[in-house]
Amino acid sequence: MKKKITKHEYQAMVEEKAPGSHILKDLLFAFITGGVICSVGQIVMLIFEGFGADMQTRASATSIVMIFLGAFLTGINVYDDIAKFGGAGASIPITGFSNSIVSPAMEYKKEGYVMGVGAKMFLIAGPVLVYGIFSSVVAGLVYFIWKQVM
Repeated sequence: MKKKITKHEYQAMVEEKAPGSHILKDLLFAFITGGVICSVGQIVMLIFEGFGADMQTRASATSIVMIFLGAFLTGINVYDDIAKFGGAGASIPITGFSNSIVSPAMEYKKEGYVMGVGAKMFLIAGPVLVYGIFSSVVAGLVYFIWKQVM
């Protein structure tokens, strides 16, 4: 018959087995990773500026390139290594969002393009889109009503 352990004994076992927290190291790696991603975006924007593109075109083209880079690096299994190193720094919105869409699509491609890739592509990003769009509509309505009343 197994001995029943107490909460205190269980907590001691968990603390013994759990890896230690390296908060300063994690913070530094996230800062470096996010900084490198943003620097790459800035370099891309400067390249488009060198071609004579106006600000709106530069911003749009840079977004497209960064989305492509995030998807491409996910496709060749490099973005996961970047995320392991940089943690939250790799979740910079544009490349992190691209990664969150491509990852499930790659994982389920063996189920086919419709039921696998198409159905699972927004598995992670879908709720973010739904609640993001919903909250922006609510905020817009509140702002509209506020302007009408005032």
